[in-house]
Amino acid sequence: MRAELLRVSCDSPDPNAIRYAAELIHAGQVVGIPTDTFYGLATDPFNLSAVEQIYRVKGRPDNRALPILVNSLKQAETLSRHLPPEFMKLAEKFWPGAMTLVVEASRRLPLKVTGHTGRVALRWPNSRVACAIIEQAEGPITGTSANLSGSPSCSSGDELMEQLGDRLPLVLDAGETGVGLASTIVGLSADGWHIIREGLFPESEIREALAK
Repeated sequence: MRAELLRVSCDSPDPNAIRYAAELIHAGQVVGIPTDTFYGLATDPFNLSAVEQIYRVKGRPDNRALPILVNSLKQAETLSRHLPPEFMKLAEKFWPGAMTLVVEASRRLPLKVTGHTGRVALRWPNSRVACAIIEQAEGPITGTSANLSGSPSCSSGDELMEQLGDRLPLVLDAGETGVGLASTIVGLSADGWHIIREGLFPESEIREALAK
């Protein structure tokens, strides 16, 4: 069955559409949503069957972790075992925004979500649609890119429908994201920090933020 496509405003998304997406997420479904970088696949990270469904939808190896989207520092704290000082500096500078921070995962987070690494990738997106869904779902959601594994990331609902339209119940379409770059991913540990993937924010900006 083809996914239902609902067009929403990126600035003032329809509350009914947000509620509908959250209801599907609560029911263990995977929903395609816009973020501030590319479109993502949202579901409940604490629902193992829903998490397994994401891996099937994407054709993604299950040893790769699923990024988690939050809408507050408090949510990030509940998903991590410990937030180093560097985390707070980067979060204060770049969140909400295209910055993904990888830390030790809380034991309450299913190991499968971490790709069996015990580490979790957290991001607070600068997206009213994504944050509204998190608010309505009353908890964090997954935020892995909405594309077939190995295929280009989708910057529009139409691109998402072409790749995954027959594998999802719903796609929220807010038009082109207009960014063209993924989030920068920074790994944090007791030994320091390192860039896992340079995206929208270059290393120079990260060093500047951490030096303050």
